[in-house]
Amino acid sequence: MSKTLVLAEKPSVGREIARVLGCRQSGNGCLIGPRYIVTWALGHLVELAQPETYGDQYKTWSLETLPMMPEKMELTVIPQTSKQYSAVKKLLHDPQVSSLVIATDAGREGELVARWILQKAGFHKPIQRLWISSQTDRAIRDGFAHLRDGRDYINLYQSAQSRAEADWLVGLNVTRALTCKHNAQLSAGRVQTPTLAMIVRREEEIRRFTPKNYYNVRADLGPFFAAWHDANRQTALFDKQKAQDIVDKIKGQTFRITQVKKTDKSTPPPMLYDLTELQRDASKQYQYSPKQTLNIMQRLYENHKALTYPRTDSRYLTADIVPTLPERLRAISFGEFSPLVSEVLRNNRTIYKACVNNAKVSDHHAIIPTEERVNLINMNNDEKRIYLMVVKRFLMCFFPHYQYRTITAELEAAGERFSASGREEINLGFKRVQNIRDEEEDEEQVLPSFRQGDRYSCKNTLLKELKTSPPARYTEATLLSAMENPSQFIEDKQMKEYIGGGLGTPATRADIIEKLFSSFYVEKQGTSIVPTSKGMQLINLVPQDLKEPLLTAKWERRLEAISRGAENKGAFLSEIRSYTRVLVKNVAGSDVKYVHDNITREICPECGKFLLMVNSKKGKMLVCQDRECGYRRNVMMQTRMRCPNCHKSMELYGEGDNRTYVCRCGFRQKADKMFAEKKNQKGASKQEVRRYLNQQKKDESGTGAFAAAWAKMLEEQGK
Repeated sequence: MSKTLVLAEKPSVGREIARVLGCRQSGNGCLIGPRYIVTWALGHLVELAQPETYGDQYKTWSLETLPMMPEKMELTVIPQTSKQYSAVKKLLHDPQVSSLVIATDAGREGELVARWILQKAGFHKPIQRLWISSQTDRAIRDGFAHLRDGRDYINLYQSAQSRAEADWLVGLNVTRALTCKHNAQLSAGRVQTPTLAMIVRREEEIRRFTPKNYYNVRADLGPFFAAWHDANRQTALFDKQKAQDIVDKIKGQTFRITQVKKTDKSTPPPMLYDLTELQRDASKQYQYSPKQTLNIMQRLYENHKALTYPRTDSRYLTADIVPTLPERLRAISFGEFSPLVSEVLRNNRTIYKACVNNAKVSDHHAIIPTEERVNLINMNNDEKRIYLMVVKRFLMCFFPHYQYRTITAELEAAGERFSASGREEINLGFKRVQNIRDEEEDEEQVLPSFRQGDRYSCKNTLLKELKTSPPARYTEATLLSAMENPSQFIEDKQMKEYIGGGLGTPATRADIIEKLFSSFYVEKQGTSIVPTSKGMQLINLVPQDLKEPLLTAKWERRLEAISRGAENKGAFLSEIRSYTRVLVKNVAGSDVKYVHDNITREICPECGKFLLMVNSKKGKMLVCQDRECGYRRNVMMQTRMRCPNCHKSMELYGEGDNRTYVCRCGFRQKADKMFAEKKNQKGASKQEVRRYLNQQKKDESGTGAFAAAWAKMLEEQGK
């Protein structure tokens, strides 16, 4: 009897699909059932071949061999995962396998994972595509009941292949050119370089900035404060004497209300999450890096089946999802959400109509909870935080607008203008779910009920000296926003329309930011991202148009057109080859010099050259300046180990037996002794408590009073 082979992207997903399809017999890298055999990749099993594959002349890096322009791009098996590739290839050519279902992630990169394996293995049997947005049992069963023809996704594959080949041509050629020209470990890429350029540009603005003193004048009128402003409603005074003169004029004066303006306003619920927005909020609230958030989301999607597909750029739902929303609401009816969900279901409330728009959903809809009820006790603290963020955002969209009334009073005293403003809440609406207030709302004062002509005596005056601030450095949250919409960096107004989806895609932005850190082009100072000398010099070395956001945005637009069949892959890559030749020529002909200004007197033990001191994301490292050597050694790492004296986080110095924990308060202790003492301490860890609860819990749904109490305790422990 012939069988259908199912190719998943990861073992965890493959096992879940196998369970739903009834594949219980273990095989070599697969699970076998009556009708299906389920196998899996380990991410990419196949990649584009390295330059050395195309000739011995590329084994040595030199400008003379550039640009590298293979006539046909070859594929090669990744050595680390070759065993699983061999198992998959054998299954692909198994006589009992009559067809294949591609079940890799439903997106451009997932399509590439599968198609490269099939191309390398020489697979020519019929192909179908599983295209689902969640990993619940129902989604898998429905997906297999409505499999799509694999030929429908050829254009998506061509788009993914074009992206990969273009990145190879530009990235590898320019990286080799920069490295050979300047004898330093330098690299460039279509998304990485313009992203770094934005960070460097912001740093240059900050360094050029000259702060100026300015002054604000406020009057204490008893029940409220009023702020001075000029005829143009500007509150800043740059002349201190003028500010002091105003203070002297209004002391003890009577303020008369000349105008009272009340305006009713409303704010709609925020739109549902896409990946970038979720990464942004997670960075603001919990200081998670974009990569951390994506990894947490993947676990919630694959392991817990709690949320839908994470790598989406849409904040909308399609109309066919709307009938499933009541069941998804029931799945999140636990704890503090239960009364809110009951209210929504009891009143038959529909989701905010702006959230449903078929035209604004391409591959995947917004991130929302699945219909599967989850047990929070089975989640770690990070997973719980992200899950609850999505649940809150989803639930908000079933509540009405936040309605409020703004109250502004204009006042006059001694010929000077003042104003006071506040807000009166009418209907909390979706903010009942949000349960938090914006910072600017917290600062707004409660105003008395007043009328035009009312008078108030000045009880006191306040003259506050302030300084103008430079532009804020990027955080990971604000950098994601800038990558998503870099149109502000395009001067030509007519070209702004071509910015398309921004720098990279929601799925790749986290990796790009991580690469900037791992390449030592940027470092963290608190939550701020600061370019290193290496990063700033690199931006002066790369060709001008490679660091402009417009270039990569145009690429993404064209890649999207290829995925729709609206553009030809060959024409796109032909232009990329011509462009690569120009880039290499520009780098080779540049007269700008690169200088190592972080060189130390320590010698590399492997090649004898001086080592460089760099700041990594987690601490300090010594790295060899020679690209071919690649030696690196940790000097200091930031840790979560708490000091027994002051309870602050400590730093870890040294390696091997010499590793030592050091605290700013002066405490020092060898790592092995520290671990031994912690091991001997009595008391259960959070992990042990969680394991115990999993064994003992009787409430399988996790929504009972006992489970809820323990979940709350674990949440507080994790904070």
